[in-house]
Amino acid sequence: MAPRQFDRDRVRALRRARNITQSELGEAVGVGDTTVASWELGSSTPDGEKLPVLAKFFGLSLDELFPRAAGNLPDLADLRCDAGYSQYQTRELIGTKSSGPVANAERGKRRLSEKFQGPLAKAYGVTVDELLAAQERSFGNEVPAPAGTMTMPRTVAEKITYLLEHSYPGTQKPPTDAEIAEAVNEHAGAPVIAEAGVRALRTGDDAELPTIVAEGLAELFGVSPLYFQTDDTVARQVVEGLRLLAAVRTGAVGRVTTRGLGPEGMSDDLVAFLNQMVEEMADRETPGAEGPGR
Repeated sequence: MAPRQFDRDRVRALRRARNITQSELGEAVGVGDTTVASWELGSSTPDGEKLPVLAKFFGLSLDELFPRAAGNLPDLADLRCDAGYSQYQTRELIGTKSSGPVANAERGKRRLSEKFQGPLAKAYGVTVDELLAAQERSFGNEVPAPAGTMTMPRTVAEKITYLLEHSYPGTQKPPTDAEIAEAVNEHAGAPVIAEAGVRALRTGDDAELPTIVAEGLAELFGVSPLYFQTDDTVARQVVEGLRLLAAVRTGAVGRVTTRGLGPEGMSDDLVAFLNQMVEEMADRETPGAEGPGR
């Protein structure tokens, strides 16, 4: 099994950067505040199916916030967790009274019946071939990833299409162009794009993406607004963040906040990283300065 990496310090830093309590995060994810506290203390880690919820809550992709170790490929349990399902819930996906068929396949005891393969692949948002490859990994067999499966979307059209195809597993239906436009306009508080405008962006007829529209799309799909920016734009923000980090290290800046940075300021993730660095420096200077559960 190739579980995703859970970085408790990063999750804690992200939560604090947004001034969110452990209780508020727990409510969003469906656990108690004591559970969140145990995650951040390192005494426990979230169940795999909770990671997609956490990533979406922070507006980051699953691979970005909880990456797999380099070269590791998913097995059946990984695919299930990435889709946000517990093992118990799979009985509903395959139409049985028990989750036994899936549990046995995940443990490498008995392979899935052909009649279960299609429904599971659809629910997990993968092809049947990808599901079967993951199943073989659950049985201890090495199966490489199909060639050409890691092509990254570059244009606005490719990015929107990718999100529509990969963010709605199972029976969830992706939003229509009209629904996307409605969600973006609701986020903006004004009519900033019409159905035809969304269609033009999605098909590549229009590559100009206003900031307010990008922010609305990011909120709708549960990703960072940086996702819709070009590599050069993201790089510039990273450089600016590193300059600020250098100022922090020299004592020129205290705890970093987003206040006053404006719409083109740093992302929450970068702010969280900088805050974490500041706190680590302070902890080294003042032993025992922070207690658990903050």
